[in-house]
Amino acid sequence: MSKKREITKVCECCGNIFIAQRTTTRYCSHKCNSKAYKLRKKEEANRAKKTFRMVGLNYSSMQEIERLSAEYEKIKDKEFLSVRETAFLLSVGRTTIYRYLQEGKLKAVQTKGKTFIRRYDIDAMFDNAEEYQSKAKPSVKPKPLTEFYTVAKIKEKFKIKESWLYKITRENNIPKTLIRGKSYFSKKHIDKYFEKKGFNENQNIDEWYTVADIMKKYDLTLNAIYSFVSENQIPKKKDGRMVLYSKYDFDVAKGYEKPKEPEYYSVEEAIKKYNLTRDALYHYIKYHNIPKIKDGRYIKISKPELDKLFNPEITQ
Repeated sequence: MSKKREITKVCECCGNIFIAQRTTTRYCSHKCNSKAYKLRKKEEANRAKKTFRMVGLNYSSMQEIERLSAEYEKIKDKEFLSVRETAFLLSVGRTTIYRYLQEGKLKAVQTKGKTFIRRYDIDAMFDNAEEYQSKAKPSVKPKPLTEFYTVAKIKEKFKIKESWLYKITRENNIPKTLIRGKSYFSKKHIDKYFEKKGFNENQNIDEWYTVADIMKKYDLTLNAIYSFVSENQIPKKKDGRMVLYSKYDFDVAKGYEKPKEPEYYSVEEAIKKYNLTRDALYHYIKYHNIPKIKDGRYIKISKPELDKLFNPEITQ
C-alpha cells in the first residue's frame, strides 16, 4: 500500500509552514482561520462605507434613479405625449396637467378617449408664460408705540403687586422703555393681556367669588368651575395671584338669583297717593291684613299689597 503524500503549505494568516490535510486548506489552525475571516469582513464593511460616501446614495435611491432614467429614455424623443407622460416630464401630478388644459395654459388633442399633448406646446407654455407674481405678503412695518403705563398706574388699575407685574411682562415679552430711570410699559400690550384674562374696566361689579367660595357653595370641582366660567363667560379679575369671579353673574348662570327686597310705602306716601285719611289707611291695613313693618319709629306698608288692594287686576 502506497504511503499518503504530505501536503506542505504556508499559512496565509501567520506565515508559518504546516502540513495540510487538503490542497484547499489555507490556514494552519482554527485560530488563524477565524482571525482571517474577521479581517476579511472588516475590509468588506470598510469598502462598503467608502463606496457609500463616494456615491451618497443607498440601494433604493439608486433603483429609483435607474427607474426614472429608463422612463425618460422612453419619452425623450417622442413628439406627442400622454397626460401621464407630460406629468412625468414636468414632475407634477396628472391633476395639475388637467388644470393647465382647462385654464388654457396648455393645448391638447382629444381622440377616442385619449389625450395627446405636443412637446412643442409644452415648450410654448414656458415661452409665453406670464411674469411671475410673488405670493409673499409685503412686510408691514410695526407702528411705533406711543402710549405707556407707569408701574404705579398698572398696580392701581389692575390691582396687582409689582413683583407680579414684572413676572407678567417678562413671560409675555411686553415692550417697555426707560425714561429718566423709570420703567414704562406698552399700554396696548398690557390692556390686551388683562383683557384676555377677563378684566373689563367698564364692569360695575361689587361682589366677587373666590374659587374656594364657589367650591364650598356649589360643591364643584376645580375643573368643573373652570369649564363653567368659560362656557358662561363669567366676568373675572385678578387680585394678585388669585382669580375672582363675579358673584352675581355666577349665581344667575347657576339659576340662583337674589330675591328682590320688598318695597314699602311710608304712611305719608300712601295717604297722598290714594287720597286717604290716616284713620282710613289704618282701617284698610287692619281689615285686609296688609303687611307692614316698623322702621325705627316709622311705619312702612307693603307697596305691592296696597297697590293690589286699590288697583285690583280684572280678569274675564
